[in-house]
Amino acid sequence: MNRRYNPQEIEESWQKRWEERGVFKVEEDQGKKKYYLLEMFPYPSGRIHIGHVRNYTIGDVVARYKRMKGFNVLHPMGWDSFGMPAENAAIEHGTHPAVWTNENIAYMKKQLKRMGFSYDWDREISTCEPDYYRWEQLFFLWMYEKGLAYKKRSSVNWCSHCQTVLANEQVEAGLCWRCGTEVGEKVLDQWFFRITDYVEELLDYCDRLPGWPEKVLTMQRNWIGRSYGCEILFPMADSAEAIKVFTTRQDTIYGATFMLIAAEHPLVMDLVRNKAIEKPVQEFVEKVKKQDRLLRTSEYYEKEGIFLDTFCLNPVTGKKMPIFAANFVLADYGTGCVMAVPTHDQRDFEFAKKYNLPLIVVIQPPDKPLNVQTMHEAYVDDGILVHSGRFDGMENTKAMEAIAEHLETIGRGKRTVQYRLRDWGISRQRYWGAPIPIIHCDKCGAVPVPEADLPVVLPRDVDLSGEGGSPLSRHKAFVETTCPRCDGPAGRETDTMDTFVESSWYFDRFCSARFDSSPGLDRKRVDYWMPVDQYIGGIEHAILHLLYSRFYTKMLRDFGVLGVDEPFTNLLTQGMVCKETMRCREHGYLYPQEVNDGRCSFCGGEIAVGKTEKMSKSLKNVVDPDYLIQQYGADTVRIFCLFASPPEKDLEWSDQGVEGSFRFLGRLWRIVMDYLDDIRNVKAFDGKTGLEGELKQLRRKTHQTIRKVTSDIEERFHFNTAISAVMELLNVLYQARPASDADSQVFAVIRETIETIILLMAPIVPHMTEELWMLLGHEENLADMPWPSFDAEVASEEEITIVIQVNGKVRGRIHVAADEDGEAIKSLALADEKVGRFIQGKRVIREVYVPKKLVSLVVED
Repeated sequence: MNRRYNPQEIEESWQKRWEERGVFKVEEDQGKKKYYLLEMFPYPSGRIHIGHVRNYTIGDVVARYKRMKGFNVLHPMGWDSFGMPAENAAIEHGTHPAVWTNENIAYMKKQLKRMGFSYDWDREISTCEPDYYRWEQLFFLWMYEKGLAYKKRSSVNWCSHCQTVLANEQVEAGLCWRCGTEVGEKVLDQWFFRITDYVEELLDYCDRLPGWPEKVLTMQRNWIGRSYGCEILFPMADSAEAIKVFTTRQDTIYGATFMLIAAEHPLVMDLVRNKAIEKPVQEFVEKVKKQDRLLRTSEYYEKEGIFLDTFCLNPVTGKKMPIFAANFVLADYGTGCVMAVPTHDQRDFEFAKKYNLPLIVVIQPPDKPLNVQTMHEAYVDDGILVHSGRFDGMENTKAMEAIAEHLETIGRGKRTVQYRLRDWGISRQRYWGAPIPIIHCDKCGAVPVPEADLPVVLPRDVDLSGEGGSPLSRHKAFVETTCPRCDGPAGRETDTMDTFVESSWYFDRFCSARFDSSPGLDRKRVDYWMPVDQYIGGIEHAILHLLYSRFYTKMLRDFGVLGVDEPFTNLLTQGMVCKETMRCREHGYLYPQEVNDGRCSFCGGEIAVGKTEKMSKSLKNVVDPDYLIQQYGADTVRIFCLFASPPEKDLEWSDQGVEGSFRFLGRLWRIVMDYLDDIRNVKAFDGKTGLEGELKQLRRKTHQTIRKVTSDIEERFHFNTAISAVMELLNVLYQARPASDADSQVFAVIRETIETIILLMAPIVPHMTEELWMLLGHEENLADMPWPSFDAEVASEEEITIVIQVNGKVRGRIHVAADEDGEAIKSLALADEKVGRFIQGKRVIREVYVPKKLVSLVVED
């Protein structure tokens, strides 16, 4: 056997064997505990990138580990294959989105297989296929019947490049999340899902997801945005109408001196229609619509407004309040109208100063009275009410309920709860998406497509011109149909569904991917697998995909399709893959392969090395996985992605790190080759006889490594420290080096250590370890072997457990050698991860070591 590690000789061979033997195919088994591991499925853009590789490698290690631990593991893969990029690419290259998509799927599937991921490919799904979206159309019909799907005329976010509507969540810093084009507004008839019917459950269940990162839960809570306050009616000064506002600060109502309305609110133009100021207001509205929605609300953004030449009345003082359209008020938050209290809100204060509007102090601080003539900023803290009628002298926080009750008594307001979350707009004016199963009839109105006629198949013979609007609206054979109710002429809905609808239930479909009876989900199988035990993906999906998936799960539960409240028990949001940029003065950013010895390969100019940033095609700081596999093999790529950083942290790419990973695998390969003849016919040491000296130390290290690696993977997914522990064990093994004529016991211990290393590394570098396992004489697939267990007595021999206290409370335990010196033990205690959470950012005043018992740390509170 070749002593030199050559991954190209072994990796594709083992991939073929796994596929031929169906090693990773899985069925329900009531006698085994299930484990559903899922990475967010990819959009088939053409090629996988290193970010994909890292994400899927993390998932694959967990899946293989859980399999070795005896779980029945479901680890599927599919394709989020509808979407605007396919349509845009088809227009650009003169091909069909289906052709472009399926070619990309074929190539990316080949790449994923070449990485050795343990997917059950028999469950593969592609969301652009009718056998997938037919069930999505059925769910739409159910929702329509229950009022959860509805159509209304709405001002929507419009991407002029993609020629389609975007949900609020798809607008990032005023730009389209897909193409980066500035987003404008447009009024259209749109379909919506009534996600707000589930708003309280979505929010409350954030407290029932302990396996989710708190950062993600915080983002969802903020997006849902529950606020307790009052709806207050401000009568118009010249009509019987009133403006409704929502506020959480009814305690300041006596200080409200003007009214602000979001510039894009329909009320703005209604109030100025046929007035001399109508044209300037229209111009202001159009200007604001082009401003970044996020920046508009920033405290640093310039506050702008225009007087609408009309007034309303303060409902408690009766004073006239001028009404302005403003750029820092948003139409979709609250009612889109805000009572402005300039003395107690900084943005209102700045606006009032700019437009010379009145200020009235209604909350005085306890220490120093405020004077509107000398105020330089709003007072936003608590205090005592003044100039507030019957409520003068009350603490403002205690006056909240009293003022709310007063508003209810006089019929000018009521206590209520508001949410920031709005219904999910799912209409898209594009071709490459799931058709909405509605027929429009002049006589009967909107009529659902009969269930028996599903799926409404997306036609393939369309003209993709790139012109505005949906190409489906120009497809006569698709549009023209008959009404299911009256048999009269009718037309099909030509909007397609937001692609986030497909990704909101694909994890359910994986449970019974070939089930072709209504509703497309076999309840028995789904109940066995769901919820997903571990979900892995980027934090950029914290609001969009994850929130929609939670809503869709609850909706399907209420229709009796699912038996779970939440789709994902545990969530891991992996960090980004980052790399330094390289730039030529003449040719701009360069790919790594376009740089030779620090110079541009085009002009020979010197390269400027920039800062480390997230890998992206625009910065060209990307690395081709195919090249890495060709040079080093899939196992090297896998181990580097795991060793360079904990999964939740960003990974900084390092060519030297890749080389180091390859060298480590080479060392592992060589030591097995060196011992192969000596241990091939020797059984692994069984512990029935005693050991002394180096053999005893080697076996202790072996069992300590099993304990360490198991803990690192099971508790934290810290593969980097697990790999480091195996490296240490390999170093100890290299140092052992017994004589060639050593007795069989020596080689039995060495075989136990080598087999342990192979088993521990099996989920991480599966190809090499399968090959080494076979060379040791085993006939079973390594993937089918159980995870090694450690002997606690052997592992703890000559070790002691040290308790770590912080300010008298036990905060951790560490295992150390019995003869370890006190200073080293105190250093280990300070470096312990669990202890670190209690001392981070604090000064350690005293460190006390009680020999062989504990370390006591005293820190400043």
